[in-house]
Amino acid sequence: MDPTPNSHPILTYVLTRLPSIKTRGSPSLSSPRDIEQAAAPPSPSPRAPSGPAEFELVERMPGLRHPSVLASMTRAVADISHARDAIRLLDPRPDHELVDSARAFLRSRSQSAGDREEDGDVEEKVATSREVVRLDEEHEAYGALLRDAEEKLERVYRMAMHGREVVERSGKGGEEGSGAVDEEVVRVLKEAEEGNVVEQVHLADRQLHHLPEPFGRIRGLLVLNVSRNQLQTVPDAIGGLEHLEELRLASNALVSLPDTIGLLSNLKILDVSGNKLRSLPDSISKCRSLVELDASYNVLAYLPTGIGHELVNLQKLWVHLNKLRSLPSSVCEMRSLRLLDAHFNELRGLPAAIGKLAALESLNLSSNFSDMRDLPESFCDLVGLRELDLSNNQIHELPDRFGQLDRLELLSLDQNPLAVPPMEVVAEGVGAVKEYMTKRLLAEEERRRNAVEAAESPRSSTPMAWLSRSVSSLSTWVSGQDKPADEDAFLEQEL
Repeated sequence: MDPTPNSHPILTYVLTRLPSIKTRGSPSLSSPRDIEQAAAPPSPSPRAPSGPAEFELVERMPGLRHPSVLASMTRAVADISHARDAIRLLDPRPDHELVDSARAFLRSRSQSAGDREEDGDVEEKVATSREVVRLDEEHEAYGALLRDAEEKLERVYRMAMHGREVVERSGKGGEEGSGAVDEEVVRVLKEAEEGNVVEQVHLADRQLHHLPEPFGRIRGLLVLNVSRNQLQTVPDAIGGLEHLEELRLASNALVSLPDTIGLLSNLKILDVSGNKLRSLPDSISKCRSLVELDASYNVLAYLPTGIGHELVNLQKLWVHLNKLRSLPSSVCEMRSLRLLDAHFNELRGLPAAIGKLAALESLNLSSNFSDMRDLPESFCDLVGLRELDLSNNQIHELPDRFGQLDRLELLSLDQNPLAVPPMEVVAEGVGAVKEYMTKRLLAEEERRRNAVEAAESPRSSTPMAWLSRSVSSLSTWVSGQDKPADEDAFLEQEL
């Protein structure tokens, strides 16, 4: 969970230019100090940027190359260093489903408190659930600390640059732009109030800072596009657009969505990509008509636990470039899903029942790096899969039945430490991979079948036992040959 150039570019830049900081004690993650009041850490080194991310950052904020400016930003680093040391002593953050289950269990225990005595097993489960919730809260507090530090560093930078950037952005041109936007918004609302039918509203690229509540009263609205603005919130009144089919909120500054979004029962397309969303509301699963959901380029750490139970019509789901550590098991209930893009996350694996997604045609799990190590056996039940990208992970072996993915046409396995199949087979293409895995499976099944037959066969034994059985059979045959004829007749008569 350390800051990265993608998630916290300014903070990462400053941290990488600081010598090691040694201070006494570690601050509490749940109650961090004001980072602008922290003791001054050692002076940073304004060395040249390295890597495309740093070059892009310095181009946007050239003052980072000045020692005096960089030094004024280092007050934020001490707390982050302490918190990072503290978080590394904790266990990894539990996945969202586990946290939800722990919270639900603790709620049920609190509601039934005093009804019955707790036995040892229940008390242990209570303690475990509390630890899971506490661990999640510690990690969440650390994430909040990183976000606050990134924002404060940007403010400190502007102050160090004497506010020149702020003045430039608050000049006459910006005011004129805002006025033009206001006029357009007023025109749309007035047209709706006059009783005219307004089915589509397109207000992209207009520097909007807020969306007025009256938009929620345009009852006949089918399409609302406010992408590429500066919106930080969406009004609760959005839930009043009962006929809305397409909502585009991409490339704004949203940190959350209102719960009322679940009232949009006719919504088919929702695009919230390119924002600062940390989570999606649980109510989003009530948008049962949803066909496409794009939540990429955010900072999502998890998806709602029950998101897949009611989104049975969802066909395309984009959640790439987030911070997802797992996908909820309910995703496996999205039986209409044809495309799933979850690349550039922190996925540690897939739900065990992922094979239920029989309609899935395109799956991108690339660039989950060291977190993605294996695939569940049910993965090979994705019989409709045509495109699969598993590049830039830590996968050592493909599932045994991988060759059964008959429709697979495009396969990328680059940058994995693969042993099965060997990389020379991978280099020959998807056909060679499927053929290798099929032959390997047949050979393995033949070996197992022979082993079972050998274990169940009455004649399977050691050479000595075989020799004993042979001698016994021979003795029986010989004794039968030497039996007197009158004895045979007597036996026949008795029978």
